[in-house]
Amino acid sequence: MAGQRVLLLAGFLLPGFLLSEAAKILTLSLVDFKEKEISYQVIPWLPPEDYNKGLKNNFDFFIEEALGGRYTFGKFLKFMEQVGLQCSHFLRRSDIMDSLKNENFDLVIVENFDYCPFLVAEKLGKPFVSILSSSFGAMDFGLPNPLSYVPVLHSLLTDHMDFWGRVKNFLMFFDFTMKQRQIQSAYDNTIKEHFPEGSRPVLSHLLKKAELWFVNSDFALEFPRPLLPNTVYVGGLMARPVTPVPQEFENFIAKFGDSGFVLVALGSMVSTFQSQELLREMNSAFAHLSQGVIWKYKPSHWPKDVKLAANVKIVDWLPQNDLLAHPRIRLFVTHGGMNSIMEAIQHGVPMVGIPLFGDQPENLVRVEAKKFGVSIPLKQIKEETLAVKMKQVIEDKRYKSAAVAASIIRRSHPLTPAQRLVGWIDHILQTGGAAHLKPHALQQPWHEQYLLDVFLFLLVVTLGTLWLCGKLLGMVARWLCGARKLKKA
Repeated sequence: MAGQRVLLLAGFLLPGFLLSEAAKILTLSLVDFKEKEISYQVIPWLPPEDYNKGLKNNFDFFIEEALGGRYTFGKFLKFMEQVGLQCSHFLRRSDIMDSLKNENFDLVIVENFDYCPFLVAEKLGKPFVSILSSSFGAMDFGLPNPLSYVPVLHSLLTDHMDFWGRVKNFLMFFDFTMKQRQIQSAYDNTIKEHFPEGSRPVLSHLLKKAELWFVNSDFALEFPRPLLPNTVYVGGLMARPVTPVPQEFENFIAKFGDSGFVLVALGSMVSTFQSQELLREMNSAFAHLSQGVIWKYKPSHWPKDVKLAANVKIVDWLPQNDLLAHPRIRLFVTHGGMNSIMEAIQHGVPMVGIPLFGDQPENLVRVEAKKFGVSIPLKQIKEETLAVKMKQVIEDKRYKSAAVAASIIRRSHPLTPAQRLVGWIDHILQTGGAAHLKPHALQQPWHEQYLLDVFLFLLVVTLGTLWLCGKLLGMVARWLCGARKLKKA
């Protein structure tokens, strides 16, 4: 990769955590994988102040609605229209776009929470690769999807479907396809404004132009499914070497001896949206445990009328990876974000999942199916229910065994996620793209890809042959009848 320049485009809504990790990893040498001093420039950007404030309010409202069980696709679609407008604001910044064009990058790496990075890469006219940070089925980028064993996003099915499961999966496929088109239509005005007529990209086609897709997951979690050669698992990309936990945590853990401790982290985005009722139920449930509980929650936001359980420590920040690697950890209570699950799998820690929104329910379906954890819907979080589930996972050693088995799968890859990322990017830079990794199916219309034209042709030929045979038989029958009448005469 020496002498070649790469542009990384973070998601235009959320901080590009995975992309920032990719930036650090790409400063490593592929040959000896030792750190090299390679400079890179960060270009921050914010939309106009009035719009930015409106977007934040819209986002906060969407999160509150989702956490309150009032999520609707219509609200999400309205939010995505806001994101599409934000993309238009960025593309109007000719100073930034001209600067990026003048840099003459060899490759663009995009994070795909939204579609704007794809449009920026297309506007720059550069080849690009994409990092899929969310659940596998969140975007259709051309992978084969046998509906008999590949669950559709939001179906909450596993790869072991009975008859009615396959019926549900089949019907949800059409619903998913329709919703994808509606989401992509939120960018129609942006595309019309910034791309000339006759060369306007179609987002569904643009996804298939990616040279590579790096998927933030792992075989230890995902159900086996067909992949294309340009699809690479890099789950665990954010893994860091384990370091000793700070003394304040060691002192707390030591109080509970061999009983160990439980780690609770429900994500950075939603800590300010948790209701007091939810906090009460969780706090009361933790009080039933013999283990200590380290809970990531801002102390300044803790309600004054809720007395913290004696075995609970709340902290504004915690070294999650190091605590998951601690020998006395017994359980991880998580929202089911992919990076958190990957860290838990890395260290063989069983989980109790409380999915909040997005891809988290899908991720935790896989955790349950692999039997290294259980999941509880947010609406069902009550003191007794949560306490029973936590004790179940801690005391039943089968969960720990399954988590350790997943950890072995995760750790025993011949290459680390970072080595896979760097190696494949280096490969396509050397070979001038990944055309040799893409099947012709990505360029075929859907009716050709699924052989519908062939089935129609064979159906017409079959029906035509049957019709012709029927006509001939009729003619023969009439001729025989006529010959008998002549004989009788």
